[in-house]
Amino acid sequence: MAGGRWRRAASQGWRSLTVWAASTLTMMILAGLLPDFQLQSDDGDSLTRVALTAASAAGAFAVLSALVWPLLVRALLLVPALVLGLVVFFLNGALLLFALKLVPENRGEVGPETAVVVAAVMSAVASATGGALAVRDDDAYRRRLYRLAARRRRGADEAGACPPTPGTLFLQLDGVGHEVLSRMARDDVMPTVGGWLRDGGHRLTPWRTDWSSQTGASQLGILHGSNEDIPAFRWYEKETGEIQVSNRPTSAAELQRRAIERTGDGGLLTVDGASRGNLFSGGAEQVALVLSVAARRGKENRSRAGYFAYFSDPANAVRTALSFFAEVGREIGQSTHALIRERRPRVSRGGLYPFIRAFATVVERDVVVAAVIGDMLAGRSAVYADLVAYDEVAHHSGPFSRDAVKVLERLDRSLALLVKVAEHAPRPYRIVLLSDHGQSPGETFRARYGLTLQDLVRAGCGLPVPRRARRTRSGAEARSAVRAALHRPVEEGTGAGHGGKHSEPVVLASGNLGLVSFPDVPHRMTKEEIDARHPALLATLANHPGVGFLLVRSEEHDGLVLGAQGAEVPVAELADGQGPLADFGPGAADAVRRTHSFPHTADVMVNSMYDPVDGEVLAFEEQIGSHGGLGGAQSRPFLLSPLTLSAPVADGAELVGAEQVHHVLRRWLREGHGPQVPLTAPPAAADDSLHRDPDPASFAAAPHDTQDKTV
Repeated sequence: MAGGRWRRAASQGWRSLTVWAASTLTMMILAGLLPDFQLQSDDGDSLTRVALTAASAAGAFAVLSALVWPLLVRALLLVPALVLGLVVFFLNGALLLFALKLVPENRGEVGPETAVVVAAVMSAVASATGGALAVRDDDAYRRRLYRLAARRRRGADEAGACPPTPGTLFLQLDGVGHEVLSRMARDDVMPTVGGWLRDGGHRLTPWRTDWSSQTGASQLGILHGSNEDIPAFRWYEKETGEIQVSNRPTSAAELQRRAIERTGDGGLLTVDGASRGNLFSGGAEQVALVLSVAARRGKENRSRAGYFAYFSDPANAVRTALSFFAEVGREIGQSTHALIRERRPRVSRGGLYPFIRAFATVVERDVVVAAVIGDMLAGRSAVYADLVAYDEVAHHSGPFSRDAVKVLERLDRSLALLVKVAEHAPRPYRIVLLSDHGQSPGETFRARYGLTLQDLVRAGCGLPVPRRARRTRSGAEARSAVRAALHRPVEEGTGAGHGGKHSEPVVLASGNLGLVSFPDVPHRMTKEEIDARHPALLATLANHPGVGFLLVRSEEHDGLVLGAQGAEVPVAELADGQGPLADFGPGAADAVRRTHSFPHTADVMVNSMYDPVDGEVLAFEEQIGSHGGLGGAQSRPFLLSPLTLSAPVADGAELVGAEQVHHVLRRWLREGHGPQVPLTAPPAAADDSLHRDPDPASFAAAPHDTQDKTV
């Protein structure tokens, strides 16, 4: 036993000396290459003296990085995430300047700008050297990684403290549909996933979303067991006059509170769980990068703690910063190439989008993966994490575009890393892959018809529209319909038939799903009321070639689905494959019926057309890969689980709705942990899960995916 400790100490000492030597050599090489960086006096020094100076500076820099850096990053937790990555980049240079001041006889000197470069290179070399040495020794690698996590694990003293039952990692690949995953696995774009499917140890199950095929509805249902009254990604609530937006922190917190109140259930992750990169906490005690807690500030809840966990290691900051700017350049190059080649469909990819994409595909991925590594090494029972990279890129480049495929390749490497880490975790882990929705391709409504849904609604109401919209065929037809309905011309600047006394409609878009609300009417308007106010509106929308169907309330039939050429089907009589829903596939009728029952369903729900031949929809937003409504791949995500878990549904049955997925995942947790994970978790106070202190951890020793981290 004592001999083993001495061997481990000797091995650790040897690795530390090797890293120090590599850092010293790197500093000497940089001093020779950079004119603004020197390690000798003005009169010149011997090579030995320069080496001693470099060694002293490298040692001081390493000590400062280990002791001071975490304190600096923690002090910057409230700095916006996009800024934090840049700030820590320059703080690293400041630490090097200070380290050189500690060198005897003041022999080290460097300019501030050069210090940033030197510090970045040294951090990267030290991290790569240490990681490479640790990976070569599996025992050392396991001990080092576990030691990092064990320091942060409250209440755990050593590896034996973890129960022998398996933990479960639920990894959400945001926006990756069943068809996309199947094709990428088959074509070996995602070799880790492909290997799982080929070896027969995993089961791939498609499932069907609700009408609102988007992360807010799906993830709330998956994590909290209820997505009742989530009609879209964004919607207008008449009683408060507010627009709820699923990815707005205040809205996410409110939606989570409502779900907990409705179910009396804290969520999927209430028993020793962690929530990483999600919209909602799932009742987890450990939360980081969770939007529903981001609006709350204070000592008990630091919403930036996930960034501290990652950026507390300066080498992580350097790698991610380099990858971030490389991704910005990659997006600019790809969008320029698409513009030159005149690819269609296409949307604007300028402005801040290259930086937003880089944040989603680099920063968010790196931080979330690092947090999940810490959770697994700490032996947490249940972890749910969301990787949003593919969804962001597919919106602007297309679901099957080369840009999106490259993102999937990198996500598969992150998955491979997590599989490797699981081998060193203090308990076995079952890794479940799933998605919240897919994406359907197609050009935008505006690109095809020259006007937006809001323009079309305003034209159908006889309200002023932009000149470009009036000149389109759709705009002209809408105005003609208004004139015919009113038997008189429509004057600019007035509301149709009412002299403009009513407030203007609120028109919102969620992918290819549109919502029209009249804010001056406190209740959900009926078809009869809408026709009395705007006689041409519903006919204008239902007969437009870019619209598939409408849902409205009816005094006579409770609810009606409207289609082209005057088609009207009562909600109670809806059937798949018939009437206005003929092209939208199985489950469409039930999805529409359920949404009709929601209290906050809009006065008019508008679903775009869907072409079943090519699977295309028309997005009401500026997206060529969209989701949010019915039609095509967007409504068909996947669930990939190991065969050691029970089948999600019986043979021949279909998995329908995010709420049913929640019950499947909860059942799987019970299979691993027994009755301590109840089918219905004990009620948690609505705010309790929002006041947990995230668990910061540093993962400097963990191997990182470096294949895509070069400029």
